[in-house]
Amino acid sequence: MVGLDLELEAALLTAAEQAFPRECCGMLLGEGSTITAIQPARNVHPEPSRHFEIDPQVLIDAHRSARNGGAQVLGYYHSHPNGLAEPSVTDRAMAAPDGAIWAIIAAGRITFWRSGDAGFEALPYVTRPR
Repeated sequence: MVGLDLELEAALLTAAEQAFPRECCGMLLGEGSTITAIQPARNVHPEPSRHFEIDPQVLIDAHRSARNGGAQVLGYYHSHPNGLAEPSVTDRAMAAPDGAIWAIIAAGRITFWRSGDAGFEALPYVTRPR
């Protein structure tokens, strides 16, 4: 089960709304399965209305910060302007089977998934006040 506070849930929904009709993207930071922060990133994919690619410098900076005692990189988030809050064929093809948490935002809702050897597994989540 993924945990996050209401403020982060709202921030994810806002990011998707503001990026529409492009996909927003970024990183999920925290500890264990608790998301304590998000790191928005520029979508550098040549077709941002259909795909996402997190700005590589944001990835490097987040992993460097984690190595130096900062929040751990738990996974990634992106939106689906098509309204489907589930992993796409492209998501399934590109995801590493590393246990990362993926948040997919679409049509005003968020779903969470864990990438693994068998593909994506849906994860329930709970919100709490900060």
